[in-house]
This record gives sequence, C-alpha cells and structure tokens, in this order.
Amino acid sequence: MSDHLTKYDAWLKDDGPAALVIREHLIPVEGIDGVVFPATFAAEQGNDPERFKGGYNIDGPFAGQPGGENVCIIDSVGSQANRIEPEFAKEKYRSLVPQIIIKASEEIHVNLLDAGHRAGDAIARCTQLASNINSAFKDVLRGNAAPLAKIAPTSLVFGVWDSRDTQAKLPRIVGSTIRAFSVRKLTRGAVYIPALNYSSLEVFSEEEKAKAEGNKKNPLAQRGFVHNPSSNSPGGVISTGGIRRDATFNLAALRQLKAGKDDPAPLRRYILGLSLVAFTHPSAFVGYLRQGCTLVRDPDNKPEFVEVHPDGKRVPAGITHDAAITFAEVAAKAFGVGESKSVDFDKARAQKDVAEAKAAKSDMKSGKDKKSASESME
Repeated sequence: MSDHLTKYDAWLKDDGPAALVIREHLIPVEGIDGVVFPATFAAEQGNDPERFKGGYNIDGPFAGQPGGENVCIIDSVGSQANRIEPEFAKEKYRSLVPQIIIKASEEIHVNLLDAGHRAGDAIARCTQLASNINSAFKDVLRGNAAPLAKIAPTSLVFGVWDSRDTQAKLPRIVGSTIRAFSVRKLTRGAVYIPALNYSSLEVFSEEEKAKAEGNKKNPLAQRGFVHNPSSNSPGGVISTGGIRRDATFNLAALRQLKAGKDDPAPLRRYILGLSLVAFTHPSAFVGYLRQGCTLVRDPDNKPEFVEVHPDGKRVPAGITHDAAITFAEVAAKAFGVGESKSVDFDKARAQKDVAEAKAAKSDMKSGKDKKSASESME
C-alpha cells in the first residue's frame, strides 16, 4: 500500500511539474463539417453599445490573422466542472467522497455534488451543516483546507468561493474548456401552426388573431392558439478550424494546499487522487453536451497528454483512468473520507438569509443616499 500511496509523490514536490495538460481534438457525431450548437449566454445589462447582446460567445476575428479567424466557446470551464462533479455520486466513485444529501421534501433530495456553487452554495447554508461549512471556510483562510476536504472535497478539485460569507476562495485544480476555431455562424427559421383555426370556432375574434400572429409576447401566441413564426434564430456553427478540448490539472495550485500544523501530504494525495479521476474520466468532457451538440474524439488527430515543467519541458504522461481510481482509493483511505449524511433543508434558515441580504442592500442604499446628501450640502 505504501508504494501505491507514494506513487505520484514526484508531482507533489516543489520542483515537480507545473501542470498536466490534455489537448484533445473533437468532431461532431455528424462528421467533421457537422453543425454544432454552442452554449448560449445571457445579454449584459446596461446601455453600453459595446455590451454583449447575448447568444453565442464568439471572439474575433482577430487583427493580423488572415481569413478572419475567430474562437467560439462550445462549453465553458464552469459547465465542464458541473458535468463531471456529479460523477462522484455514481456507484463506481461514491466511496471516494462524502455523500451529503439535502432533503428539501419527501420527493426532492439534492446531493451537494449537484449544487452549482459547491460548499459555497445557498442550499448548503440552509442546513444544519451551515456552521460546520462556515468553520471549514474560516480554516481555509487560516491555511487549513483539511476540514473542508472532509465535507466537500470536490470543492477543492473544481474550485470554490464563499462569496456570500467568509470570502474564502480556492482555485480550480482541474479545469477544462471546449472551443471551436474559425466558425461560421448559422441561423434558422421555423413556424408554429396551430392544430385548429380557433378564431373560426369563435374562441376569439379574427381581429385578435391578426394582432397575435407573429407577436411572441401576445398571450394567444404564447399559449399556441395562432401561427407563430420564428426567423433568424441561432442555428449553430460550422467550425472550419477544428474543435478542441483543453484540460489543465494545475499541480502548482495543488501544492499550495495546507493542513494547518499537520503534514499536508495526506490531504494533497487525497485531492491529487480525486483530481486524477476527474481529469482522466473517459466521458467527462465529451459526448452529449446539449441538443445539437454531441462530440466525439477525432480519430485522425492524436490527443496530447503531457507533464509541463517550469522550464517549459513537456514530457508524455501515461496515467490511465483505472490507475487513477486505484490511487484515489488508496489515498482516500489514508486521508479518511468524511462522513456521508442526510440533512434537512431548513426553510427558516433560508428565510433568515434572504431577510439579511435585503437588510444589507437597504443599508447600503441608505449609506449611499446619506453620502449623496452630504456631498450636495458641501
């Protein structure tokens, strides 16, 4: 067991590699020239004419690049993390981490692994674990990440920010993004045709029908009683420069984890094991991403999997997913996986949290109003 436990200790040494990197070429299941639907993002608020109007996130074309190359986000780093973290709730991996189940009702149970902000999520603050999590975040600020690893170790793997309380922040150790290069944006159109002519049945008048058709905000159109055309909608992209997944395992960040006055090696090995499982997961970052976006590996382009050293040297890395699981199991046993438990969602805590947030906003507005009044009197 000792040999297995120390197998990757070279990665934990101060003079070890800066990171492990995977570069993997992907193609749509339809083929290399298939249409892919990227992630869509909400528009920025405000009146700035340069603000993001919403839709696909496409940067470029860039100056000095012939042909007007651009880069399109297919799946963001946050989305990628939210795809792989719930894998640790599956039978094959569940013994590696504590399973914290939050019961909102008899029918609704939420695993903390599914919470978007991990240990910093609102749902975690609204349970009896709130004080333990708050204490663990305070320990992080004092240089001890071990207590948080006992409650929510994947928060150390994928990063966490306790933005609504202690402000404790841990960087992502494992991150991955899928991008498409040199894309042509497409549009599409469609029309909804109702099953009946409801105006002829005197459900409403012909005048009401005429006003509603093509008006998406009209209740008759929203409820499907009239023709509702949709034109110039986002229709995906075709990538002429290829699609690539770039994944980074930041070993330098892992080596920053501390366990207070205790030896940090057990903690670092534990998080190393979990990170390797996530990093090498065979279907972690490819496959079905969303409607119109199913990606597979490009058989004609060999992936790159390397250790990247501080001097820039790149050395092939060959760890398999099965080897990662074996190491993670040994490291988890040595560290001691935190206790799995079920806790109830506390409505009163949630209401108190909301009330305090409203009060803080009111106090802030009042402070600004007083400052404005004071300045106007000077």
